[in-house]
Amino acid sequence: MSRNAHVALVTCFNEDETINYEATRAQVRRQVAAGNDLMVCGTNGDFSALTHEEKIRLTREVMEEVGGKVKVIANVGCPSTFETLQLAKAVDDMGLHGIAVITPYFIACTQDGLIRHFTTIADAVKTPIYLYDIPARTQNHIEPATAKVLAQHPNIAGIKDSGGSTETVLEYLAVAKEVGNFEVYCAPDHLVLWGLEQGCAGVVSGLGNVAPELLAQIIKGFNEGDMDAAKAAQENFAGLRVDLYALGFPPALVKRALFMNDSSVGLSRQPALLPDAAQDAKIVEILKKRDLLK
Repeated sequence: MSRNAHVALVTCFNEDETINYEATRAQVRRQVAAGNDLMVCGTNGDFSALTHEEKIRLTREVMEEVGGKVKVIANVGCPSTFETLQLAKAVDDMGLHGIAVITPYFIACTQDGLIRHFTTIADAVKTPIYLYDIPARTQNHIEPATAKVLAQHPNIAGIKDSGGSTETVLEYLAVAKEVGNFEVYCAPDHLVLWGLEQGCAGVVSGLGNVAPELLAQIIKGFNEGDMDAAKAAQENFAGLRVDLYALGFPPALVKRALFMNDSSVGLSRQPALLPDAAQDAKIVEILKKRDLLK
């Protein structure tokens, strides 16, 4: 089975904090050119700062720009099942590869609550559903036993694991092996190659915004059995991650590193971090060191 990488696409903003759809489309073209699939309205896409209508329009614009050339997954997860359902239905006919549903946030959920939440969405749409687990941000975690129950739903296709725990990824993979027809996507960028080697269907990467070709090289090397090339690209990619994320909050650093090469991506909506001259100088050095500065 050929593995793939979805880049969690950044959302570009104008100076007045409205979405810059044209600049976002340019980022889509850049990723398509590298051969990467996409995830829209994810953590690196500032989804929690977008309005309901913006998420729908953003997904539509990305799908128009992609024109069927790569696979696109859209995250529609909201704190309530009610709004998540509205969003899922709104994007259901857009031709998406999948609809990702991040666990509810702010509302503390039981495992039964999570099963009800995901089942309600999966029952209501035709597009395959991907569970999205990122407990550090949402405070809700999909236990492997819960994933096993949900994996048996005919319209739940897999899970995106952004927890960063290799143990959890392996537990989800055990579920996939037992149930069948359930894909596990690994998210932390230092685990791209490791995840593929363990049997993950693919990866979802935030850092791929900064280095799309490098991410594509890991996937290509793995798919073609050229493990030396895959390992070299992974080492470079992981090194970039360590250097960049040492400076602060990962999605903010991804956006800022991208800004250094293309100011059209803009800043994130407030109260996100404002630019810092000393930090910017460090980002430039990191990009220079790895030949990523235009």
